[in-house]
Amino acid sequence: MTEKKHVPGRGGQRTARKDAPRRPAPRPNGGRRPPDKPRMDSSRAVALKALQDVVRADAYAAQALDKQLSAARLTPEDRRLAASLFYFAVENRLYIETMLGKFLEARPEPVVNDILNIAAAQLLFMDRIPDHAAVDEAVKQVRRAGREGLTGLVNGVLRNLIRARDAGELTLPDRDADPVQWLSVKRSVAPVVAERLIAAYGLDEAERFMSVPAHRGQAVRFNRMRTDAAGFEKWLDEQKYTWRRGDLDGSYVIENGGNLADTDGYRRGLFSIQGQSAMLAALAVEPKPGMQILDACAAPGGKTALMAERMGGAGRVYAWDVHEHRVALIRAAVHRLGLDNVRATVYDARQPMSSMELSMDAVLVDAPCSGLGVIPEKPDIKYRATAEGLDALPALQGQILDACAKAVKVGGRLVYATCTVLPAENEKVVEAFLDKHPGFVRDSADGWLPEAMRADLRDGMLLIPPYREGFEGFFIARLKRKGV
Repeated sequence: MTEKKHVPGRGGQRTARKDAPRRPAPRPNGGRRPPDKPRMDSSRAVALKALQDVVRADAYAAQALDKQLSAARLTPEDRRLAASLFYFAVENRLYIETMLGKFLEARPEPVVNDILNIAAAQLLFMDRIPDHAAVDEAVKQVRRAGREGLTGLVNGVLRNLIRARDAGELTLPDRDADPVQWLSVKRSVAPVVAERLIAAYGLDEAERFMSVPAHRGQAVRFNRMRTDAAGFEKWLDEQKYTWRRGDLDGSYVIENGGNLADTDGYRRGLFSIQGQSAMLAALAVEPKPGMQILDACAAPGGKTALMAERMGGAGRVYAWDVHEHRVALIRAAVHRLGLDNVRATVYDARQPMSSMELSMDAVLVDAPCSGLGVIPEKPDIKYRATAEGLDALPALQGQILDACAKAVKVGGRLVYATCTVLPAENEKVVEAFLDKHPGFVRDSADGWLPEAMRADLRDGMLLIPPYREGFEGFFIARLKRKGV
């Protein structure tokens, strides 16, 4: 394996690239800092192991990082560094590999490739880490991995990457000539996803969908069965959190919460951690005391819990998931929150339950989907997508919707939701369902929505773009069975 030689262009000064992801402005001293940095090699080791779990074992990004951080003994500063290294590498994987590929004849073996990715994330996106430190630590990692013979390759590739970066030579595909590849590389999204987003929304809007900031505040809602707004706000102040009220009744956004699930308030069931779009999908059901509600694809239980809380313990929410370990998550959530009106069951929502036919006041189907609206929370999904996987989803979604609709009583409500923005999984699934089920109609009432979002409702369907402040990308459709 040989490395491509790079001949620097004119000007060795680092320049900002207009056609690549934004890089923080350099510090006055050129981004350099003294060598008394914290234990970066430990942080890099954690980031590398987490990255390997994602790209080699198909682990979800957040779970992979949590696993490695839990197993490591790092200072808080080192933990933040490990998380930054990891997420910059995951979120920008296709971009990084495209730029590294300019200096490689062939992709190196997996462990070396992953080390290069971690180092390139530092060189291209993290201005506080000195270039020499990123290169030296990558070489040390290759040596520790038992690949002494490849240290020269890694050193040469990374130094060529630095020179090309500073010369402004890390260019993207041509935007006009090949918009799909341009968007795919710039935002590190699978070409098939770029192609379908562009076809549905145009290039400018497709790029907006894929350029949502990765790190925003954490949305939470207080548990009405355990506290009220005043009590919860007092608890937030006692924790010295920076917080604001959210757009939905009972919701809050915390800017400096850290691991909120590791707080006494969370363990006591004072609140749940849940995105505002997911909250809104549950609120679309308009849960009220005494209702009988089916949450057909319920795990991990956030929407189930919200509906049960709004019902004040009266009535019942039936929560299904096809996997036992996921149903266990629902049971754990309702136990923590003190909710007695939930019945969680292992059940395949593709199969109608005859005993429920025409008996539910409302049914919520938050269907399995491509997840392209929540990429900031699950950055790995944007480049995992395949045409075969995307094409298979609408049939599954329609099958679940058909089966669960049988449980909706006369005059009852059916809510269909996804956390994606592709029309094939959203509007087209709803339209296909209505064509097959003339007994259902669109419900265009908008009282369940915040005033600022009511103008976005179209024929009972709401698409929340992922760049909307305080929300995630989501689709929500409300239908009702004729009769009342």
